[in-house]
Amino acid sequence: MTATTEKLSIYQPDQPGLKFPTPPSFETAAEERLHRKQRLAGACRAFAKFGFGYGTAGHLTVRDPENPDLYWTNPFAVNFRQVRVSNLILVDHAGMVVEGEYAANRAGFVLHSAIHTQHPEIVASCHAHTVHGAAFAAMGRPLDPITQDVAAFFEHHTVVSDQAGAIVVEEDAGKEVGSAFGDNKAMIHQNHGLFSAGTHSIDEAAWWFIALEHACRVQLLADASRIPPKPISEDAARHTRHHFGTPFIGWLNFQPIYESLVAEQPDLLE
Repeated sequence: MTATTEKLSIYQPDQPGLKFPTPPSFETAAEERLHRKQRLAGACRAFAKFGFGYGTAGHLTVRDPENPDLYWTNPFAVNFRQVRVSNLILVDHAGMVVEGEYAANRAGFVLHSAIHTQHPEIVASCHAHTVHGAAFAAMGRPLDPITQDVAAFFEHHTVVSDQAGAIVVEEDAGKEVGSAFGDNKAMIHQNHGLFSAGTHSIDEAAWWFIALEHACRVQLLADASRIPPKPISEDAARHTRHHFGTPFIGWLNFQPIYESLVAEQPDLLE
């Protein structure tokens, strides 16, 4: 599965010949696999750059294009800044490492396996223990549509209280959380943190996570204000999500991040 080629009029260039990012297509599964691994390594580096690392916590996954029951993920106990194409690991839904030299994150395997197993449409998923995401998740409530950016998640994110605050290492517990994800692009796991999903690419999933963490930060700042924020109307929020909350827009927003990382940290491609 490749990134959607959907384009919306507000982003479509009016003049032919101008540079404009376009989702790739592939001749072979091997070519697509390498692309996904490069973007996964780039997403890990992006998480490091945005300060999303926290000890051994955090895991990003993307399905293998030829074997969708297997997924590539970051190696356990390796800092996001040190992740590169060559040290990614391939894991099955039983948590066994099929390819690679590093172990898998047990908690990461349980939750990501459940998300991928119960939602075959999800190609990639991201999770990390971030400051603002964890703080907002402790409240156990959804985000309010108070900015244009957060409207991308309007009626397309969920709050899950199952296994709230517990380290999920049991498969049954993971299935409860995975099933509760629903058809949303993001999940706020109460007393834990944030999860995002991409139906077309790891680029998309990585951007939605970055955007979700940003939305949580804005929500916390607004809640701390003495003046209650004025919400966007439901119709306006849906309209914004329709234009700004699509898989293509998620993919598009990650491109400048990835390109800058490759220029700054070319070793991620090794």
